[in-house]
Amino acid sequence: MTAAETSVTWPRRVLSSIGDGDVYAEHAETWGALPDLSGPAILAAVEASGLLGRGGAGFPTGRKMRTVVAGDARRPVVVANGAEGEPASGKDVLLLARAPHLVLDGIQLAARAIGADEAHLAVHRGSPAIATVRTALARRGGADRVRVRLHEIPSRYVASEESALVHYLNGGEARPTFTPPRPFEQGVGRRPTLVNNVETLAQIAAIVRRGPEWFREVGDQDEPGTLLVSISAADIARRVAEVPTGTTIGAVAKRAGVSTKGVEAVLVGGYFGSWLPAAYAWQLPLTHRAMRSAGAALGAGVVAVLPAGSCGLAETARVMGYLAAHNAGQCGPCLNGLPAIADALRRLASGAWDERWWPALERWLAVVPGRGACRHPDGAVRFASTALSVFAEDVSAHRSRRPCAAAAGAGWLPVPRPSEGWR
Repeated sequence: MTAAETSVTWPRRVLSSIGDGDVYAEHAETWGALPDLSGPAILAAVEASGLLGRGGAGFPTGRKMRTVVAGDARRPVVVANGAEGEPASGKDVLLLARAPHLVLDGIQLAARAIGADEAHLAVHRGSPAIATVRTALARRGGADRVRVRLHEIPSRYVASEESALVHYLNGGEARPTFTPPRPFEQGVGRRPTLVNNVETLAQIAAIVRRGPEWFREVGDQDEPGTLLVSISAADIARRVAEVPTGTTIGAVAKRAGVSTKGVEAVLVGGYFGSWLPAAYAWQLPLTHRAMRSAGAALGAGVVAVLPAGSCGLAETARVMGYLAAHNAGQCGPCLNGLPAIADALRRLASGAWDERWWPALERWLAVVPGRGACRHPDGAVRFASTALSVFAEDVSAHRSRRPCAAAAGAGWLPVPRPSEGWR
């Protein structure tokens, strides 16, 4: 079992079938046969559950499904997004590697709900879950009503954005496209397309079997159910925990065995997320509402606890270099703005700083957001801006060309190297 596949038990719903045996047998024993419900009944159950999408934005899943079927005579398409572009996340690969049949059930139910006759499952090329997914698809044979086609997309950060997935499935490169139209209006094959994260689809499969009332028994009243959180820290390998929505970050850290002593900051939401002061983060509930109030975002469900004694500014500079290298190269903010910000942060963290660059850094952080072809520059700037705020004392020392010894370390947050093109 890899670090990304290690789970923390609390409670077990979408992870309830995970054991040490055959994934199909464990799934069948836990969940039984796929319910034979009509499309409208499935859609009604999802809407009644209050399920929010688990891919980042937190949009109501039932409403998203209904937009695909509303007012269009063309048969819709389902795209399951298992392309986990977030390096600090491990939840999607865990689901696909250890509970693939729950995801595949969710795809079938979503297709039935919206009347789709075509379905696709996208994963990053080289994902450790690919072999298990292929086996699961073969094991199901022709029992599914809708054939699911597996696609291996380039291992790039923005390749998992929904318009990038659609562009790739239409024969193009896995780069985000200028919108509108959005995929629900005109997606794969120019047909209305529902793009859902694989965790969302697994939740759908559980809801349809157990009922919306069961789903609402745990979690926040307005954002019910459980969600998968990828938590990492200095004293544990990355783990995936299934937790009720509304659980505080501190409670998740404690259950995962994370030491909070001497911790300065926590990264929430991944590389498009926000740094938060640790004392504040421990009390913050894991809901979209609470995150928005904190000026943060739940994102991919990442909680990364900065090790005591680490340089948060240096970690931010490393990640910004990665985000700049992984931009799609389609607009000025990504081609010029992100590399300039990344270079300035690298110089600031390393001690090669010239104070004349500070006004330029502030200007880039102000003008880049809202101008890109996709949300990549917006998320990257949020990540960088929160670092300058949370690590203000470190920033002041670095601006005085007194970088901390920790800045020269090898780094802690994972930063994969770009290894391929866009097709």
